[in-house]
Amino acid sequence: MSMIHAENLTKQFGSVTAVDRVTLDVQEGEVFGFLGPNGAGKTTTVRMLSSLISKSSGRATVAGCEIGNPADELKLRRQIGLLPENVGLYEGNTAAENLTYFGELQGVEATALRANIERLLRMMDLWEKRDALIGTFSKGMKQKVAIARALVHDPILVFLDEPTANLDPEASKTVRETLLELKKERRTIFLNTHNLDEVQRICDRVGILRTQLLTTGTPDSLRFGMSGHRTAVRLAHLSDAIVAAVRARLAPNPVEVSGDQLLVGVQDPTRDNPAIVTAVVAAGGQIVSLTQLSPTLEDVYLKLVHEEAPAA
Repeated sequence: MSMIHAENLTKQFGSVTAVDRVTLDVQEGEVFGFLGPNGAGKTTTVRMLSSLISKSSGRATVAGCEIGNPADELKLRRQIGLLPENVGLYEGNTAAENLTYFGELQGVEATALRANIERLLRMMDLWEKRDALIGTFSKGMKQKVAIARALVHDPILVFLDEPTANLDPEASKTVRETLLELKKERRTIFLNTHNLDEVQRICDRVGILRTQLLTTGTPDSLRFGMSGHRTAVRLAHLSDAIVAAVRARLAPNPVEVSGDQLLVGVQDPTRDNPAIVTAVVAAGGQIVSLTQLSPTLEDVYLKLVHEEAPAA
């Protein structure tokens, strides 16, 4: 079942199109990573889907609510949680006071709210700091409180906008561990991020945006679906004659030389690697090792975002 369904969702600011005809589905219980360079429209998309700003055209349903329908506004707000780029906590109040205030705004019953606050702060390893002022917290601790705030009313869908942005490695790690805990709870999470390692560890599927949605898929399917697979063949001895003979036998597959290795471009490693071994042996080469080199998610991301702009 789709938790988010968008069709041709578009946002224009005057003559500038910030988000252009985005169509996507996010399933219930899925962690969906949204990747894209600065200015790609990721935050604008989240703001439309969370009904913070209006759409220019297209349609979307989120948690069973129609975006842009005034009758669904309050219902939507109570079913989603949002971590914005700027956390906006009240630094002169304690962690517990911040969560109590936002829980009350969401209309959470007092007993349930106290239970939710304790559960979340324990999950974030902040229960012992519940009565400390937010102004004394580190960036990572503040970010964890902000995530708890997004969850304090027990939403079925959470939007997280760059949850590890501007954090040091240790703080990023603590936030990432929190996200993995949320994943275990089977919450639906829509994650805006630049952190490719975060995506590969946490996300079930990924979308890459550059005003238009360029592609979606699992991290592995995007990596293995990209052209550019290569097989590295390390030889005991590499000569010009061997290189020339292998190139002749494997044409039109590209063959490059890197030190004592041949790097052979392949489309299907399972199909092509036996032919590579045969060609090298026939050319007089003695194979020391054969290694499959596949594109990383970073390779896929950079290739897509630096290609020519999508057609209008």
